[in-house]
Amino acid sequence: MPAAQPEADVVVVGAGPAGAAAAAELGRAGRRVVVVDRARFPRDKTCGDGLTAGALRHLDELGLDPADVPSWRPVHDAEVTSPSGRTVQLPLPGGDGVWAVVARRHELDAALVDLARRAGAEVREGVALTGVDQLGDRVAVTLADGGRLEARWLVGADGMWSPTRRALGVSVPGYRGEWHAFRQYVTDVAPAAGDRLHVWFEPDLLPGYVWSFPLADGSANIGLALRRGGSWQVGAMAELWPEVLARPHIRAVLGPHHRPEGPHRAWPIPARIGHVVLSAGRALWVGDAAAAADPMTGEGIGQALATGRWAADAIVHGDGAVDVRRRYDAAVHASLTIDHALADLLVRALRHRKGNRTALWLTDRSDWTRRSFARWLFEDYPRAVLATPRRWHRGVLSGPGAYRHRSDEGAPASR
Repeated sequence: MPAAQPEADVVVVGAGPAGAAAAAELGRAGRRVVVVDRARFPRDKTCGDGLTAGALRHLDELGLDPADVPSWRPVHDAEVTSPSGRTVQLPLPGGDGVWAVVARRHELDAALVDLARRAGAEVREGVALTGVDQLGDRVAVTLADGGRLEARWLVGADGMWSPTRRALGVSVPGYRGEWHAFRQYVTDVAPAAGDRLHVWFEPDLLPGYVWSFPLADGSANIGLALRRGGSWQVGAMAELWPEVLARPHIRAVLGPHHRPEGPHRAWPIPARIGHVVLSAGRALWVGDAAAAADPMTGEGIGQALATGRWAADAIVHGDGAVDVRRRYDAAVHASLTIDHALADLLVRALRHRKGNRTALWLTDRSDWTRRSFARWLFEDYPRAVLATPRRWHRGVLSGPGAYRHRSDEGAPASR
């Protein structure tokens, strides 16, 4: 008697950007996809809320409509301040697309979940995973509500402390991430904070930094990121935070009337994709579950979207488990592992005031260096593009932004 067919072709565990991107691509390719997440959307996700050019291109290609994200706020200018107090203006290209956006994660993630549903994926919210078993030609997922789901493939998009990794014996005991970040929303900010993005490399936080990102409603996402092993211990963040906000140059940007919108939040950031298992059997890990964040900045939304889409592509076009894993691992290595190795080297330079000052001094040499650095910082092109000739092509350093078919504010263009 033939074995019963699994309920789904793919089960995606986790409905954040990585899982939603994978589910949308798989659904459009005609695969039966079930997404499970213990949260119910919309839900808050602690994050800096910044979307780089790389992330925006993935969102554009996935078909996300900025109108579905009320807090969507394109950013055209950034200021970066060195440990010595030198401020460099970094203009992003004007026109022909968008290069940087700030959007609240609870709205962005909910819009991506809706996008996955429209692509044909079934999304089960409020359902936690309790176990995973590899069964030869399929995987079986046990759920907290007593249900059991079998599928041909599993995509683990379940975060840094991935339950699917633990269940399959490929987690890293004691791992706590490379970065730790601290975020708070504030309202009634001054125009300086409401109009542009700010990054401060404080001398006592290196290679960490403080940020202020503007949102569409006149508020801002402000926070700090500390690298483990840096000057400060991550456990001191709550103690450090009020003192950081009181620093005159930061307070001058936020303005005298800014006030917290809610409590502060902290979270770890995994950034070691070249040192973790990406796949095993019929399981592929994406996003934070693959430790895919940028080692230099801690940014991870673009990497989450990319790894989710690559996992989907490998499943759709692969021929058997070995080939699917090979395709996915190769895509990640070709596009992220080399870039992240370079970023790790840059972090070593940024640990020191002299390295940080030198980098910004070189950046501030001309309009071309400032604009080029801004595009590189916001992941308009790969970190290590100059070291990887296979990625050289006409326009690689000067291509258009995302959402070219829309107005430069990200809203649908008038018809």
